Amino acid sequence: MRVAFLSNESYIGWLRKKVGNGLILSPSVGAVIHDHQGRLLLQEKSSGEAWSLPAGGIELGESPQEAIAREVMEETGYAIHIHGILGVFGGRTFRYTYPNGDQVEYVVTLFQCRIIDGSGIPSDAETKSTRYFGRHEMPELALPYPKDDLFRAF
Repeated sequence: MRVAFLSNESYIGWLRKKVGNGLILSPSVGAVIHDHQGRLLLQEKSSGEAWSLPAGGIELGESPQEAIAREVMEETGYAIHIHGILGVFGGRTFRYTYPNGDQVEYVVTLFQCRIIDGSGIPSDAETKSTRYFGRHEMPELALPYPKDDLFRAF
């Protein structure tokens, strides 16, 4: 089957035109980035949704490593070095309904990353702010990542 969509359109955008806001499966990536004190970098969404890791969907033709580098740069303004994979998460508990009614079930590969460069200024409108949090001061996240996994690498 050949998939044809506009080059400036995301795969998820194209898929949403086909299925509406019904439940879809989305291969995704997330970045676990700690500062020198072991605090975790989180992104506050502009839409008022819950806090999240810098994360996003993998586009067609993009490797997971390329996707996480792109997403972190877009959402935080930082270039990263990937140290490894912390885990892969998914299933019913990784279902999410966006304020517009779009339903998604994520399969997320979490990468342990380190900031190597960048301005810290996001290039997309998705991010309201970014901030580091300690394990016991974290806000609730949009997806239920186990805290042990988020802080295991530090």
